[in-house]
Amino acid sequence: MTKAELVDKMAADADIPKTKAAVALNSFMDSIAETLKKKDGKVTLVGFGTFSKMRRKKRKGRNPQTGEEISIKACNVVKFKPGKKLKDAAAK
Repeated sequence: MTKAELVDKMAADADIPKTKAAVALNSFMDSIAETLKKKDGKVTLVGFGTFSKMRRKKRKGRNPQTGEEISIKACNVVKFKPGKKLKDAAAK
């Protein structure tokens, strides 16, 4: 499902114009991004899942074209852990 398809679905389900659904979706995504920028940012949506930030350590990797060993810098990544309702829905 693309963002445009999600906006269409939200607009139909809530019986609102697509423009308002798009604004709501953008606000939702911006709020999650802003929260995850914080030091201990974490967003929990009960039944859906939890978005959290974790630090990946510096590590060694390989260039797939040359096979040369390279150093990969430490960085922050977003982790998503699905909630029980989402797990159950996906299992059906």
